[in-house]
Amino acid sequence: MTRPRALALICSALIVTSVAAQTPVTLTVTGDVPAPLSLSPDAIKAMPRTRVATKGEDGQTVTYEGVLVGEILKRAGATLGSDMRGNAVATYVVASATDGYRAVFSLAELDPAFTGSEIIVADTIDGKPLGAHQGPLRIVAPKDTRGARAVRMLERLEVVRLKK
Repeated sequence: MTRPRALALICSALIVTSVAAQTPVTLTVTGDVPAPLSLSPDAIKAMPRTRVATKGEDGQTVTYEGVLVGEILKRAGATLGSDMRGNAVATYVVASATDGYRAVFSLAELDPAFTGSEIIVADTIDGKPLGAHQGPLRIVAPKDTRGARAVRMLERLEVVRLKK
């Protein structure tokens, strides 16, 4: 390969990487909700914030900050709070990442009024934006003893109601 060709390939890769890094990330809420949402990072930052502490990959305690998943689902019109009974209890949420990874949560466990849970969509760790390998958004379930449902690079929450 000639030197000019190699430089052209490197420049192309840098441009693609730069454009990808600047592409704004949105979190969409779809499925069985009356008001599907598409939230920008700024919209998420403007919502009520919650901090949770959990063990990081190295065993050290880290603090994530973000928005309760229940708050996001409430804005999409999901059945929460005192209405969480009957068919609503047979509803689940699929959290999906940009790389295709998915995890399932029951709607009830995402409702702080039902379980007292503090499962969040985090955008910061220890006061700093999430790194590229985690974010820009991720699910943090601080009471999970394993991190398998900590969906990194979160892009979608899909609400699914089981049929009778």
